[in-house]
Amino acid sequence: MRKFIIAASLASLLAPALSAAQPADDALREYEQAMNLTPNHENGKKVYKICAVCHTPEGWGLESGAYPQVAGQLSTVLIKQLSDIRARNRDNPTMLPFTSPQLLGGAQEIADVAAYISKLPMSPYNGVGPGNDLVLGERLYKDNCVECHGEHGEGILDDHIPLIYGQHYRYLLRQFEWIKNERRRNADKKMVKQIHGFTHRDIRAVLDYVSRIKPPKEKLAEPGWRNPDFPKFARPANLHSGAGYSIDKRPPRPTRP
Repeated sequence: MRKFIIAASLASLLAPALSAAQPADDALREYEQAMNLTPNHENGKKVYKICAVCHTPEGWGLESGAYPQVAGQLSTVLIKQLSDIRARNRDNPTMLPFTSPQLLGGAQEIADVAAYISKLPMSPYNGVGPGNDLVLGERLYKDNCVECHGEHGEGILDDHIPLIYGQHYRYLLRQFEWIKNERRRNADKKMVKQIHGFTHRDIRAVLDYVSRIKPPKEKLAEPGWRNPDFPKFARPANLHSGAGYSIDKRPPRPTRP
């Protein structure tokens, strides 16, 4: 009887660790499966229809940071994040339904849509920060971020470390805060530890600097470019600064009569 009680106690202690590891293991399996498949660009275009609703047909997201710019992102990063969200190794209630097998499909569709998105040209007008602390931001970036994200924010393809140049400032801000506070479960543990001591000023300064790192010219869309793969997609008449839809702008403050 005593042996049974001890075994049950050990099982109860191990259960949380095992349940926490399960999503990460599931995500890793699907990531590896997708990485070993040959992507189909045409099918990726079809799959991207479910993504275009939020990320826009161009993949440029919104300047408010509600949706990131995904255009031009490294394919390995896209595969990793889609696999993590689907396996619930990254909490994203908005995206979770769109990663379901019923909508997204399997590992082949993940490989296909990642390849398609990675080839989209990036917005030349991403949202940036206030620009008032860039000297500090540059120093923090060079001291803390270059090793993983690269000198120019280009990321590392083989290690699925995201490129961060051209990303919207407000999206970077939200994700950085979540990583620092350990709300983003699939975050790199080394990064969590490294940024633990960052102050609010540090965070805003370094991400303002990052948001102003321009992508290489060959990765940028021409001003006014619209994705020709979605000619019938309903777009607002004017896109504010090319970074997102005009509906993304805050309405003007009402004036007193």
